[in-house]
Amino acid sequence: MPSKIIDLSMILEEGMISFPQPWHPILEIVQLGRHEVEGRETRKITMGTHTGTHIDSPRHFIPNGTTVDEIPLEQINGMASVVNLTSFGPGDEVGKKDLEDALGDRPAERVLLRFDWEKMIGSLDYYYKSPYLSEEAAKWLIAKGCKLLGMDTPMPDNPENGRGCTNDSPNHKILLGGGAILVEYMINLSSIDRDEVQIIVAPIKVKEGDGAPARVFAILE
Repeated sequence: MPSKIIDLSMILEEGMISFPQPWHPILEIVQLGRHEVEGRETRKITMGTHTGTHIDSPRHFIPNGTTVDEIPLEQINGMASVVNLTSFGPGDEVGKKDLEDALGDRPAERVLLRFDWEKMIGSLDYYYKSPYLSEEAAKWLIAKGCKLLGMDTPMPDNPENGRGCTNDSPNHKILLGGGAILVEYMINLSSIDRDEVQIIVAPIKVKEGDGAPARVFAILE
């Protein structure tokens, strides 16, 4: 039986969502080459390292942490456990026990958190009301050996714990500091019809990259 491939990546296009802060530039695409003039099409793309579906390397929050070009591909590609958290809604916290129960006895090396949160894309609530992990849950994942954590939300942190807060992005620091790679802004996790799936994560190989846009897809054998 032929494999089925499910694309878990956003399309990169002008006007797409971008984290509403000045250090996250808006995507711009400018056509330079034209068929009727240069005889070919080319474009210039300006975007941040955390645009669309992307990975966070440890360097994003950890000084001298691993960068995108240093991540072993074996770490971010392979079988992943899909964790259904669709019962959690806007602003809900997923605790350690919640995550433990939802994962069960499946491997935690690569974990995909499914909230079906992509339905909020286009609204600022996508950022400001997204469900998130408790710090205890993030620490539990690292203790379980998690090396890749993907999600269909913009971040693993409480949206209230951003830059300028006393407790700035603790889950990013726990997870990245523990050596895990994050995959954020995923889509189509609802199309995966099984608890474990082969996942391919292919980030742009940015030298000293704190993050990079990635094509991410699942292969259903």
